[in-house]
Amino acid sequence: MQHKTQEQLQHVAAVYPNEPRPAMTRTQRLERWAELLDREPGRCLSTLSGTEYQRGEARDTMRSLGSPFSVAFDDPVLRAEGLTGDSYGDAKRFFELTDRQLHNIVCYCHHGASMTAEAAAGRVRAAVGGSGNPGVFGMLREAFVR
Repeated sequence: MQHKTQEQLQHVAAVYPNEPRPAMTRTQRLERWAELLDREPGRCLSTLSGTEYQRGEARDTMRSLGSPFSVAFDDPVLRAEGLTGDSYGDAKRFFELTDRQLHNIVCYCHHGASMTAEAAAGRVRAAVGGSGNPGVFGMLREAFVR
């Protein structure tokens, strides 16, 4: 192995300093998640049971091995962007989703004990259009769904 200075390398190859990449937007993060799910559309993923009945901290700690959240957390790009785990709360914070949106994506009552990755991708894409800010009516609905 030969060691060369940066000046010496510039004569052999183009050298670019590590430039920080702009952070992904909410939409880009959600689209990336949907794309990851689409890579194996027939993959069987686990759901979470009773997300609508849990409160606060208990709901945020919910997780299931092999869930749509696990697919997102397995991605090095999303982890580099700040996804810190595969729990309900990690997904809620990172993807800026409401409890209602997450309920629609991963809850047992919509899909049964498992769902296909293709179905999860469709639910994630549906959330892309929804804003992270649910508005007054959305907040009221969220208060009653809990």
